[in-house]
Amino acid sequence: MQEDIDLLLGHPLGALLGYFAVAILGLVVFLSFFEMVTKYNCWEEIRKGNLAVAMATGGKIFGICNVLRFSIEAGVSIYETMKWSVVGFLLLLLAYFLFEFLTPVFSIDEEIAADNRAVGLIAMLISVSLSYVIGAAIF
Repeated sequence: MQEDIDLLLGHPLGALLGYFAVAILGLVVFLSFFEMVTKYNCWEEIRKGNLAVAMATGGKIFGICNVLRFSIEAGVSIYETMKWSVVGFLLLLLAYFLFEFLTPVFSIDEEIAADNRAVGLIAMLISVSLSYVIGAAIF
């Protein structure tokens, strides 16, 4: 079975579809984990027009995809790409908890849920910026 998959991934179109599928699966799984650790419902808040939540969630989406981009660019196998995406996600999740921990004067989740766009922007920029650092370390 793995040989069949490797043969399919050896073709450029097969590789594109394989990496695309891994990216979509990663986004669904990793965003689900982020949804579990936040005190607000991301998609409900976005539906209501909460721009702070949209920025923070958009930063997470970008961060996850950026780590995937770097691992694909490194020329590793699709299996290694999946491993690196998990490592990258865990580091982005750690950064989220550190951001909450390092701002003891207010709750990041509560501020984002209250549509504090300044906090949402900082959360987005942390995810985006750290995804470049994580990605640069993939080789």
